[in-house]
Amino acid sequence: MGQVDATVAVSRPTNIDELDRVLGGGLVPGAVVLLAGEPGVGKSTLLLDVAAKAAGPEQRTLYITGEESASQVRLRADRIDALSPHLYLAAETDLAAVLGHIQQVQPALLILDSVQTVASAELDGAPGGPAQIREVANALIRESKTRAMSTLLVGHVTKEGAIAGPRLLEHLVDVVLSFEGDRHARLRLIRGVKNRYGATDEVGCFELHDSGIVGLPDPSGLFLTKRAEPVPGTCLTVTLEGRRPLVAEVQALLVDSVIPSPRRATSGLDSPRIAMILAMLERHGGVRLGKMDIYAATVGGVKLSEPSADLAIALALASSAADTPLPQGMVAIGEVGLAGEVRRVTGVERRLAEAARLGFTHALVPPEPGKVPKGMRVVEVATIGDALAAIPGRPGRGSRRTPRQGRDTDGAENRRGRVDLTDERQRAVPNYLDIPDSADELMAGWEEIEPE
Repeated sequence: MGQVDATVAVSRPTNIDELDRVLGGGLVPGAVVLLAGEPGVGKSTLLLDVAAKAAGPEQRTLYITGEESASQVRLRADRIDALSPHLYLAAETDLAAVLGHIQQVQPALLILDSVQTVASAELDGAPGGPAQIREVANALIRESKTRAMSTLLVGHVTKEGAIAGPRLLEHLVDVVLSFEGDRHARLRLIRGVKNRYGATDEVGCFELHDSGIVGLPDPSGLFLTKRAEPVPGTCLTVTLEGRRPLVAEVQALLVDSVIPSPRRATSGLDSPRIAMILAMLERHGGVRLGKMDIYAATVGGVKLSEPSADLAIALALASSAADTPLPQGMVAIGEVGLAGEVRRVTGVERRLAEAARLGFTHALVPPEPGKVPKGMRVVEVATIGDALAAIPGRPGRGSRRTPRQGRDTDGAENRRGRVDLTDERQRAVPNYLDIPDSADELMAGWEEIEPE
């Protein structure tokens, strides 16, 4: 036994920064990477771009396609400008022929599109079967480890979104990446599911163009709507995709229902969680929503599944119900419980730093948010009632006073919208709270956390 030379396994950049971020710096010689995604998401386009940019005089790249002809791949390469004299292309579906091309070209990087289309003549069964996938994967892994050749395998997914083929395939490879995106949106995400050479909590962001796929080092702009004045039913939040904070916009639209069973439609949001937030708003926020059609969505095709978006969703719904916009330049971060409490979430400091970098000046956060960016006014909210005070004209904490004009206790409609203040709980409270309409006045009256 001798010493192991660790320098042989130093990663080589692919020259695509967003992919290198997920891989942990680049491709390690001898590593086998499985990239899986739905049809049409852009796997082949991305890997063809990787093949061209990684190719060089000392690092040949071999791109083998089993789904298209060589001429079809060449046409796509012309369209996305992915051409290189050190990039070799072959169309093969036989494992022996693939190994022959590897022997002849001696590549530093092999790309196989896809592993389900290649079969070995020594085994029975159609390409894509469990036995064939195991044989092809094992043969390519042996070649990769022996030659210190990086290998990128394209994998199919089932209709449920799982990687097709035996689960053993995911155990055999070194890295598993998931390529996600709505075909009707421009955003594409690469997530690390497994990585023997780096972290699995990184996410790469890409934007789909006619000329190919381009990395997005600062993708928050895709998820925001630029407008001169705030509008009712919108609220901004900061979500974490892996370790990357992204500012996203939640929109809600509430209208009187004309059918016995009101509609509930969502896009980019989790429907069961929306239902729980609606119930919480009715019970603890006094917002009557039972006879209204409710539509909730995100902007730019982003999907918000983590609980930190609860507070922004609740505020967007309440803002639409009151037909009153939230203060401009404000973000809301926090998980909302069924008891109406606002709970802490992970990475609040990182989220606030991203919001401050993009110019946001106010934030509603759960108690004890940690370090606050300089120049940002951060307000702790312990309950949904505290958070609803951000809507001008809504009851909240502050100084008591007599009911203002248009907000009487005998059933009159709120002058700003359809917030019903006539239930027994609210009639039992004789006075309401004076909430200024100005965002500066609003925030000045609250307990603030001074920036460190």
